[in-house]
Amino acid sequence: MHVHITGRLLICCPDRPGIVAGVSQFLFSHGANILDASQHSTDPREGLFFMRMVFHLENTGMSRQQLEDDFREKVALPRQMEWRIDYTDHRKRMAIMVSRYDHCLMELLLRWRSGELEVDIPLVISNHEQLRKLTADFDIPFHYLPVDAINKQEQEQRTIALLQEHQTDFIVLARYMQILSPDFVSVFPGRIINIHHSFLPAFAGARPYLNAYTRGVKLIGATAHYVTDDLDEGPIIEQDVARVSHKHSVGDLVLLGQDIERQVLTRAVKAHIEDRVIVHGNKTIVF
Repeated sequence: MHVHITGRLLICCPDRPGIVAGVSQFLFSHGANILDASQHSTDPREGLFFMRMVFHLENTGMSRQQLEDDFREKVALPRQMEWRIDYTDHRKRMAIMVSRYDHCLMELLLRWRSGELEVDIPLVISNHEQLRKLTADFDIPFHYLPVDAINKQEQEQRTIALLQEHQTDFIVLARYMQILSPDFVSVFPGRIINIHHSFLPAFAGARPYLNAYTRGVKLIGATAHYVTDDLDEGPIIEQDVARVSHKHSVGDLVLLGQDIERQVLTRAVKAHIEDRVIVHGNKTIVF
């Protein structure tokens, strides 16, 4: 059977001459057309090389597994590559976890309904009931899983079971005001995106806008990052800021901050959906 394949190839390997040529020649030899290519080197002599390449194969008799096995043998292993290929015909399944604040959830749902975010949203999970109706308006299942100090472990296990049952590819914490345990994070490594309501590493923790106001800051911001065991210290995907002055009240900062959060989270989620993020250590390469 002849099939069409459009893939996104992500690569990390020791830098050396001939990497781009080797990958391009491999794809050419298999009849692929390269649609887009981006690359970055930390050091051309002793550094690491990162690349994202989008390619299209038309009317190929080769299966995806055959293509990947061939690439691994002929290109990846000789060059000590860490790599993966994701395919555009697979719509990622994005679960959303949220507490009471609705601005990030609403932004994601509106952009999803407009087609800007090319994902499926199988469920929304919340530890509060307030956003059930909002979620229902978009015809997305809402799961209320309250959490307290006594039932936290049980609640996380129920959450994990739900996410796995719905074959979730990644999770977005759209202002989910609970700290996830290392056990939870370990089930979804590199697949949980959080929006932090400050420009990390500044003003981490509770009440960031009050803290920013008290310090008389001239910039406020937001940070989207992958969740790790270290609270608010995971690899940063996207950030942005807005200028403020002594004339702004705490309420003004909150409204400005929420607007930045919407934009930053959307850009980070979109980058993840489009396979434009490579995580290396505690940093990201975002093409």
